[in-house]
Amino acid sequence: MNPPSDPLSVCRAIDAELTHVWMIRTFLKHADEAEEDEDLREVVRDLYDFILAVGPVTEETDTKAYMKMAKKKLRRLRGATELYEAIQPEVSGHTNFSMAAKSLRLAVDRIIALVQSPQ
Repeated sequence: MNPPSDPLSVCRAIDAELTHVWMIRTFLKHADEAEEDEDLREVVRDLYDFILAVGPVTEETDTKAYMKMAKKKLRRLRGATELYEAIQPEVSGHTNFSMAAKSLRLAVDRIIALVQSPQ
């Protein structure tokens, strides 16, 4: 599938991937394991920080501002993903947690590619 080429479509594609990140964040936030694990709470905070920073995409979205913020916060999103992948086996070996790691990686890799794509 070809990546979107116009700026609003790129922002919408990022926004679509963030729906997955949101669900992973919600799962992790409400997991009992989050009460005991500071690193897991950091992952949850950093995922939320990225989502909140870029905000939902509408017809009125300033695509330049959206992409600037996405680029600015990308390191934090990438770091949260890497941290979760590193700690996930210690947090829980349950399938839900391992699938959350895989799902997060897929969504974040797509976001990275979209943020770094030429506009």
